[in-house]
Amino acid sequence: MPLLETELERPTVYIDPEKCMGCRSCEIACAIEHSASKNIFGAIFEKPKPKPRIKVVSADFFNVPMRCQHCEDAPCENVCPTGAIRKSEEGFVILDSNKCIGCLMCIMACPFGHPKYEVEYKVVLKCDFCIDRIREGREPACVEACPTGAMTFGTLEEILNRIRKEKAEKLISGLKVPGIVYMKPVVETEKEEEKVRPVDVYIAYSKARWY
Repeated sequence: MPLLETELERPTVYIDPEKCMGCRSCEIACAIEHSASKNIFGAIFEKPKPKPRIKVVSADFFNVPMRCQHCEDAPCENVCPTGAIRKSEEGFVILDSNKCIGCLMCIMACPFGHPKYEVEYKVVLKCDFCIDRIREGREPACVEACPTGAMTFGTLEEILNRIRKEKAEKLISGLKVPGIVYMKPVVETEKEEEKVRPVDVYIAYSKARWY
């Protein structure tokens, strides 16, 4: 399958753990997206139950949404004996459940521990980058559901430009200090004490009736 010319043009998802609050909205959205009904009201009654392809992992003080990295030279694709794992035209690593025999080779090969064998499904499940949504011009379900912007979708070049702009805004606001930030000091000038004039008193009480 032909891949995109440069990695900068390849769609990707950038994850910022500093913004993740561990709400797991991404997990719920992922499970619903991979359900038969495509809505939360129908998904909870389905059998087997829809499973998310993303997992929020707590690491030290951070919550990290862990998903498939869709590697360029994917180890899971290389070890799959049935060809169930392949690259799409967009460069996403896709698993065909009809060809999966549950040998778990991909699970052992993945350096990120992403693919997971589900007993109910009797096959391995992994992130497919919401390829159908991408082809419709939409964001992956996990990105769309994230309320804090911890997950960003776009080409690598677009994401890098957003990060640069965000860091620049923090730099000039003094919120992030990589070195020394010189800021113009604000000097408060003492206001002259206002004196009350007799005419001001007259004007203030001119409308008052004393009888």
